[in-house]
Amino acid sequence: MFHSYTVSFCQNCFGYPLSIFFIVVNEFCERFSYYGMRALLILYFSRFIGWDDNLSTAIYHTFVALCYLTPILGALIADSWLGKFKTIVSLSIVYTIGQAVTAVSSITDLTDFNHDGTPDNLSVHVALSMIGLALIALGTGGIKPCVSAFGGDQFEEGQEKQRNRFFSIFYLAINAGSLLSTIITPILRVQQCGIHSKQACYPLAFGVPAALMAVSLIVFIVGSGMYKKFQPQGNVMAKVVKCIGFALKNRFRHRSKAFPKREHWLDWAREKYDERLISQIKMVMRVMFLYIPLPMFWALFDQQGSRWTLQATTMNGKIGLIEIQPDQMQTVNAILIVIMVPIMDAVVYPLIAKCGFNFTSLKKMTVGMFLASMAFVLAAVVQVEIDKTLPVFPKQNEVQVKVLNIGNGNMTVFFPGKEVIHPQMTQTNESITFDGDKLININISSPGSPVTPVIYNFEQGHRHTILVWAPNHYQVVKDGLNQKPEKGENGIRFVNSFNESFNITMGEKVYVNVTSHNASEYQFFSSGVKHFKISSTQQIPQDCVNDFQSSLEFGSAFTYVIGKKDTGCPELHTFEDIPPNTVNMALQIPQYFLLTCGEVVFSITGLEFSYSQAPSNMKSVLQAGWLLTVAIGNIIVLIIAGAGQISEQWAEYILFAALLLAVCVIFAIMARFYTYINPAEIEAQFDNEDEKKNLEKMHIHSTTAPVSQTQM
Repeated sequence: MFHSYTVSFCQNCFGYPLSIFFIVVNEFCERFSYYGMRALLILYFSRFIGWDDNLSTAIYHTFVALCYLTPILGALIADSWLGKFKTIVSLSIVYTIGQAVTAVSSITDLTDFNHDGTPDNLSVHVALSMIGLALIALGTGGIKPCVSAFGGDQFEEGQEKQRNRFFSIFYLAINAGSLLSTIITPILRVQQCGIHSKQACYPLAFGVPAALMAVSLIVFIVGSGMYKKFQPQGNVMAKVVKCIGFALKNRFRHRSKAFPKREHWLDWAREKYDERLISQIKMVMRVMFLYIPLPMFWALFDQQGSRWTLQATTMNGKIGLIEIQPDQMQTVNAILIVIMVPIMDAVVYPLIAKCGFNFTSLKKMTVGMFLASMAFVLAAVVQVEIDKTLPVFPKQNEVQVKVLNIGNGNMTVFFPGKEVIHPQMTQTNESITFDGDKLININISSPGSPVTPVIYNFEQGHRHTILVWAPNHYQVVKDGLNQKPEKGENGIRFVNSFNESFNITMGEKVYVNVTSHNASEYQFFSSGVKHFKISSTQQIPQDCVNDFQSSLEFGSAFTYVIGKKDTGCPELHTFEDIPPNTVNMALQIPQYFLLTCGEVVFSITGLEFSYSQAPSNMKSVLQAGWLLTVAIGNIIVLIIAGAGQISEQWAEYILFAALLLAVCVIFAIMARFYTYINPAEIEAQFDNEDEKKNLEKMHIHSTTAPVSQTQM
C-alpha cells in the first residue's frame, strides 16, 4: 500500500477516537505556554533588558513572524522525513528547552554580582533570551502544521462530521489556553521575587509557560499507543518543486503552435512524472490559489493587539464594578471564542442546514471576511466618538502655553490680544495655542509691581507651563506630553512651592529632588487609588501629615502642586492637564463580537478545508501554507500602517475595511468556480489502477513463462 500505518489500538468515545483527547490537551497546554510567554515579551524587552519601544517592538514582531514562517520547515520535516508524530515530539523538546532558556534569561541574580537588583552583564541575558526565542520560534512554528493535521488523521472514512467537530474543539482549546495564560502570567509577573533583591517576577511568569510546555509534551507522548501514524512519503516538497519546474520548462520548450495544448499546464510534466504526483500537485495548487486573498483577513484580525489596543488606551475601562486595563481587552476575543464556537457548531450551522442552504466551507470563509470588514467599520465609528473627546495638542509649527500661579497673590498675565487674571493656586483653563514662527509676547504683573516679560525660547510642537509665584519670579517648564498617555496610564508630575527640595514616593516610583518652585518630569501610573509621601528634613514640621492619596482613571495627566499651609504643613492642589478618557471600553465589544464571529467561520473552516482538500502526503504542507497567510497578513499591516500617511485613525480603519471588502468580493468569485474534491477517492482510483497494472504484469509473466521453457 502507498499509505502504510500502524495502530496499536484505537478506542472510540461517543464516536470519536480516544486519541484526540491527548491531542486537544496537548494543544491547550502548548497554546497556554506560547501566549503566556508572548504576553510578557514587550514589557520584558523594555523594562528588564532596557530597550526602547521601537527596538522592543521590532524584535517582538520579528519573533512573531518567525513563528509563522517556520511551519514550512516543520511541514517538510513531517512529510518528508520523520512523520507527524516524531516531528511533534522532537520539536516539542526543542520548544520546551527554548521556554526554559527564556525563563533563565530573566533571572536577575544570574549576573547581579553586587546584589543591587539590576543585572551587571545584560549581554548574557540578551544572548540567552535570543537563543530561547529562536528555539521557541522553531518549536512552535514547526509543530503548528503537524498537530491539527495529525488530529485529522485519527478519523476514519465516513467520520467527516466528527472530524469537522474536532477542528472546532481544537480551535476552542487554542483560545481557552490563550485566555487563561493572558490572565494568569501578567498576575505572576507583578509578584515580587529574587534571592538578594526583590523585583518583578519574570522568572516565575516565564517559568510557568515552560512547565506547561513540558506537560504538553508528556501528555502527547502518553497517548502514543493510541495514535494512527502515517509513514512519511519521502521528500515530497522536492518532488513537487522539481515537477513544477519540469512542467514550466517543458511548456516553454513546446510553446510553438505546432504542439497541441494540454488540459492543464502541469500536464506538461507527464513525460517525466507519474499521473498520481501530477494529480496531487494539482489539488495543492488549486487550494493554494485560493489562499492568495486570505492574508488580508489576518491583516485586520491581528490588529486586535496593536491598533485596537491603542484605541482602548483612549477609552475608560470602568465597566460596572469591573475595571479593565487596555491590554486586557484582547481577552474579549478569547472569551467570545469559547462562547461562540459551541453556539455556531451546535445551533447556527444546523439551523442553516435545516433551512436548506448549502453553507459550504468557502461560503463560510467569505462571510467571515465580510464580518471582519464590518468590525473595522464599527471601530471607525468608535474612533470618531473618541476623537470628539480628545484634547487638542500642538502641531509641529505650533506652541501651546498655560499659566499656573503657585504663589500667594493674584497674578495678571498678558497674552497677545488677551489678558488673564490668575488668583492664588489657579491655572489657565485651556492651553493657549500660538504660531511657533512668530515671537510670543507674554508679560506678567501683580498689583503694585511692574510688568515682567517672559523670556524663553518656546519649542515648537510642545506644550509649556509658566509657573509664577511672585513679581518678577517665574519658571517655564516644557510639559513633555504631546499625546494621551499610552496604555491608558495616567501622567503625574509634582510642583514644589516650598523653598527647599524634597523627594516624593508614589507607589513604587520615586520623584527624586523636586527642586523649589519647579516641576518634576511626568511619571506614569495605572488607574486606581494611589498613595504618595513627601520626604523632607527641613521646612516641613515633624507632626505634619505627609501621606496623601489620589484616585486615577484612564488616560489623564495631572499636576499636583505641593502648597504650604499657615502651619507650615504641606497641602495638595490638583490641576488637570489632560482630561481622563470618557468613552467607555464597552463600546469596543460589538467590534470584537463581529471580528470573533468572522474568525469562527473563517479560521476554523479554513483549517478543516485545508485538511479535507489536501492529498494524504501533503496535508502538513498545506497547513503550513495556511499559516503562511498569517505571516503575510502581518507584513501587510506593517506596509500599510508604516508607509501610509493617514493622519486620522478612523480613516485608516475605513481603508482596511474597504480593502478586505474588495478582497472578500474577489474571494467569493474565486470560490464560485472552485470544485470540491475528495482526495481519498482520487488516490483510491490510482491505487486501483496500480493494482490492475500489477495484475496484468503478473498475468503476462504467467503466460509467457512456459513458452520460454519450451524454447529453452
